[in-house]
Amino acid sequence: MKKIICMISLILMSGFITAAQTVTSTNQGEEENMISVIIQAGDSSFQGSLMDNASTRELTAQMPMTVTMNEMNGNEKYYYLPSLLPTDTQNIGKIHAGDLMLYGSDCLVLFYEDFHTSYRYTRLGSIADATGLAEALGSGNVQVIISVENEKEER
Repeated sequence: MKKIICMISLILMSGFITAAQTVTSTNQGEEENMISVIIQAGDSSFQGSLMDNASTRELTAQMPMTVTMNEMNGNEKYYYLPSLLPTDTQNIGKIHAGDLMLYGSDCLVLFYEDFHTSYRYTRLGSIADATGLAEALGSGNVQVIISVENEKEER
């Protein structure tokens, strides 16, 4: 009986190890598949990365894009896209300056302050170093250019 219990325990543990390795591989794959973007506001440019998912694939198909982002709540800028994107909404909890998210299926949001939220968003990506982002975006509406890195053509 003890041998059977030991064998079952070993089988279950090997399943957990395999699952943990799969999660690690998936996370590493996501990092490797990030899409590099440049976000320009005024005279400042910021290096960013987009996750490789259905939402960002459709968004990058619209790039480069020049948009006027509207101010909201002293912590974010938003722009309503002309078409709906696929969503994978999550309860985010903590927003970080430089996060780029999708609210609903058509509202692109760029955050420039850290804060906690109960809202649900689809994660798109983030700016690597958000130092100076709040100053570049200013206190009102702002024109922002978002492009896939090394892409020159403007729409």
